[in-house]
Amino acid sequence: MAPSAMNQRNTWIRSLSDAQPVPYWLDDPGRPRPEPALTTSETCDLLVVGGGYSGLWTALIAKERDPQRDVVLVEGREVGWAASGRNGGFCAASLTHGLPNGLARWPGEIHKLQELGARNLDSIEAAVARYSLDCDFERTGEIDVATEPYQAAELRDWHEETARRGLAGDVEFLDAEAVREQVNSPTFQAGLWDRRGVAMLHPAKLAWGLKRACMELGVRVHEHTPALTLKPYGAGMAVRTPYGRVRARQVALGTNIFPNLVRRVRSYTVPVYDYALMTEPLSAERLASIGWKNRQGLGDSANQFHYFRLSADNRILWGGYDAIYPYGGRVRAEYDDRPETYAKLAGHFFACFPQLEGVRFTHAWGGAIDTCSRFSAFFGTAHRRKVAYAAGYTGLGVGATRFGAEVMLDLLSGERTERTELEMVRKKPLPFPPEPFAWTGIALTKWSLARADAQGGRRNLWLRTMDRLGLGFDS
Repeated sequence: MAPSAMNQRNTWIRSLSDAQPVPYWLDDPGRPRPEPALTTSETCDLLVVGGGYSGLWTALIAKERDPQRDVVLVEGREVGWAASGRNGGFCAASLTHGLPNGLARWPGEIHKLQELGARNLDSIEAAVARYSLDCDFERTGEIDVATEPYQAAELRDWHEETARRGLAGDVEFLDAEAVREQVNSPTFQAGLWDRRGVAMLHPAKLAWGLKRACMELGVRVHEHTPALTLKPYGAGMAVRTPYGRVRARQVALGTNIFPNLVRRVRSYTVPVYDYALMTEPLSAERLASIGWKNRQGLGDSANQFHYFRLSADNRILWGGYDAIYPYGGRVRAEYDDRPETYAKLAGHFFACFPQLEGVRFTHAWGGAIDTCSRFSAFFGTAHRRKVAYAAGYTGLGVGATRFGAEVMLDLLSGERTERTELEMVRKKPLPFPPEPFAWTGIALTKWSLARADAQGGRRNLWLRTMDRLGLGFDS
């Protein structure tokens, strides 16, 4: 490595010297105290397992649909501690992990899926207002930016195609000058600005606010209460916890990446570790150097992409790129911290915003998200429709989990709705193979994606085969 490059790398690494290895969003003195663990036997109409967005929305909507329904929610640690409290805070309307993925998999339903997604985001915005959820909600939209000439051409072509199909909505194509007027980076060559389809928010505060709203409606919440077993009990189900038991007429499972209590569901998801950095608050001068007056979320168009956004106090969250799958699909706390990825992300950050040289990072963190082979949620029931589950959100669950909650409640009710009639809901993705095949396939895919990014987006035989099988993936 040349001396100048070495000095630059050292500068990037020094920017991380004070970074705390904890999620910025959860490092909050206003974090609510956990509710007491379950230490007795309880009965209820609906038991919700999991205190992330999936479980919280399910409990809240269950009470909205029927205020007399007796609902209990159990969480193994604290509400919002995992993926729901440490993500980027992008709340997207898309239910399908983006329009390209949805169009490729469900072309006949894509207009309905887009409509349902838009309504779902509107419902989240309405709930934020109705329950006074103090979560820094800003419906500023998102810009998908091109950093290579081939990506700029692809964005323009994609915008024209979606316009022909009547799917462009409020999406606007920005050339290099226009996108840099919005956010000034020398790397930006074009962009697609979705003006209404994405909101920014504080993810942990959303989870904490939903917990409060649930309790105000009468949901009984028990934290530090892992669900250990799920078995039939009379006309309902029984869930055992370390110090107690819950007997429920119905159960909704919102555990996502953690082992599903319905064992046959486990092969449909694998954990992928994602990492992020948060800067110190930007001074007015530094913020002016990059513009960003409309405060959109941003993501670049590479296969190995970055996502970045402003917080309410004008920090920049910078995450993505590395997506790490641990051999065997194990979820362990030791994987949450990865200094080599932090150093890589810091270098990428200053390449994107060289005018911010000298900015320090205050937080650096990571954690597991659940993915499935179609990269968007799947749904199902078990135990003669007394149990419902949703999983597989693949990092885009801040908004889509609310839709998943409605699907689970629809399935438990036994009613046919516009949601349960969707092919997306009726059919499941392909399960992942056992090891070592899962690790080998994922590793080969990651290598191929990096190679495609380095070769003008050209996908090799492996990626083309995965595309034909419906297993195409970007990180």
